[in-house]
Amino acid sequence: MPRNEPYKTYRDLPELAGLCRMTQAVKSDWSLDESVTRLKRIHYVLRRLHETFIARIPGEPIYELKTLYSHHAYLCAEQVTAIRSRVSEMREPPLGLDKVPDALLEGTLDELSRCPETVQFLSGVYSVVLPACLAACERLRVDAHPIADAPTVRIAKLMAYELTELCDTGTQCVACLSSDEDQPNISDWEDHLTAYLKSSGSIDGTAPCTESPPELRYPDVQKAYQHEPQRDDRFRDPYNAGVNPEAFLYDDQYAASDKTLMIYYKRLREIDVPEVMATILTDLGGAEPWEFHKEMSRQLWDEARHAMMGEIGFAALNLDWTEIPINFTWSKNLNTQLNPRERHGVLFFIEQGLMPKTGKRYEWEVASESGDPLAKLFQDFDWADEVLHAQIGRRWYVPRYNSLNEAMAYGDKCWSQVLSNWQQYKDEGLTEHRNWWPDLYSKFCRLKGVIPDPNTLAFQDTYEQKRADLENL
Repeated sequence: MPRNEPYKTYRDLPELAGLCRMTQAVKSDWSLDESVTRLKRIHYVLRRLHETFIARIPGEPIYELKTLYSHHAYLCAEQVTAIRSRVSEMREPPLGLDKVPDALLEGTLDELSRCPETVQFLSGVYSVVLPACLAACERLRVDAHPIADAPTVRIAKLMAYELTELCDTGTQCVACLSSDEDQPNISDWEDHLTAYLKSSGSIDGTAPCTESPPELRYPDVQKAYQHEPQRDDRFRDPYNAGVNPEAFLYDDQYAASDKTLMIYYKRLREIDVPEVMATILTDLGGAEPWEFHKEMSRQLWDEARHAMMGEIGFAALNLDWTEIPINFTWSKNLNTQLNPRERHGVLFFIEQGLMPKTGKRYEWEVASESGDPLAKLFQDFDWADEVLHAQIGRRWYVPRYNSLNEAMAYGDKCWSQVLSNWQQYKDEGLTEHRNWWPDLYSKFCRLKGVIPDPNTLAFQDTYEQKRADLENL
């Protein structure tokens, strides 16, 4: 190609598979080492954000933030996995992906993880750290050689796309939860984290490093993590175990159209599963490989989605879910009475119990028979998700035991050890275990314009003597 003349392709077809112009491709100011170094730093930040999102789920009282953290932790996990795969293509083991790439970058993420205040945490993540991570991905997309390093360019594009959505949603949360009086503190906190990032040369290390980082704001505060789940004030009477939805659902005397209402309740109540899974992942930490955390994060996000399916179901029926008790004692009792291996055992035991005909297939059949197309749709995907979760359990839980039967027996044993505290919660005045079903069912029928079935209206089975799998306590 003569100098200063445009490169010619056959009949002016796009050059180089449309990835770039030849004028860009002939440049050689890039290296494999630079690509790996930047990816490792982005990887570290996203992995720490994943851990931090997960750790905050149980102690975050606001339902919408529990689901937000569940989703964003999952997306971070997917991006971390993409980076790990790419680095492994460019380097032979050991890859060094579990090492801290920069002490000052670590300090930034430590500060964020220890932040005790919700709005400050949100502003730090979505106005400082994630936008800096997005900018690092954009720089990587532009700087990396578009042909030699095309796989890196691709994942940088994909990460930037998802990170843009994360930042947009997160900044909306900050706007919704903050007031004008909060702005000085928020701005001060964002300036603090920004200064810390600058001291490390930014996320990808491409910026000049400042001489020294600012003084730590939370040097001795433990990470914002607690085992006991918290719920916001819309969760009325959360200790109430006065209705056993499984007993209603599996009783043939009740109509499928009425069972759908109870299915939506069961889905919404599944917000307690991310609360339990978050403690399993956080407590086990480095005792399990990244692949374990990645797959379990997908399952955690699925369970949060299931809760949102229940929320949507109530909205579709014009029912206010905050008017009924959404019990949280399953996650509370597991998180405070069992260690992480025992909690995982209970989770696996329940998942496997959902696989036979009496499990998720049965719920789908009920939803199909009910005439509610939304319920049928949700149960179709809920069933598919639980098949995946059972497979995840068989990959990561069962190999610790001599057989599947032994693994199941251990999970059953662990669940049997959990004290329901049904009477204790009542004696302490935390709940009366009120039977809320007649009121909900009556309103459900009124909105549908039908007369309540007297037998269905009279349902009153509780959790006093039975678990969710209908086994006696």
